[in-house]
Amino acid sequence: MKIFKSILVVVVALALAGFTSHGTKEETSLKCLVQLINYQGEGAYMVVSLINPDGKYEKTLYVLGEDEEWYHDLTQWFAFFETGKEKIDAISGATIAGGERTVCVLGFDKTKLDAGYKLRFETAVENQKYYTEDVQIDLTSANLTGKFEGSGYIRYIRLIPN
Repeated sequence: MKIFKSILVVVVALALAGFTSHGTKEETSLKCLVQLINYQGEGAYMVVSLINPDGKYEKTLYVLGEDEEWYHDLTQWFAFFETGKEKIDAISGATIAGGERTVCVLGFDKTKLDAGYKLRFETAVENQKYYTEDVQIDLTSANLTGKFEGSGYIRYIRLIPN
């Protein structure tokens, strides 16, 4: 009888797993090379956000800068971050200085692709200018590979499917 109950529990668990996994998000990711311009000053804080078709913040994908004391310098994103419950520990890294580069991985739900979403790269440097849209990229299949020029501290962004 114990074996029958054990088998029944396993069958029910597998059946429930099948029902709950139906319609779940299919995650995908991109490698992202960030090359900064040569500038004088502190390391740049940068945030990469998923922007929905209505132009609103939906999710934080990556943060350069681990000291939350300076997040307020990224003013538009910070207003979103402050009200949300996002945990960004796993998606943050150290700042990089002028002329340096870094590689990060951006993970997102594959259904956002070709659905009007954008990747927004915001940058700020202590006691210098803040760029709300240093780079903004339409999240389309065509843009999954490519080089995108920045308008602030970012010289360019290069995306590569992961």
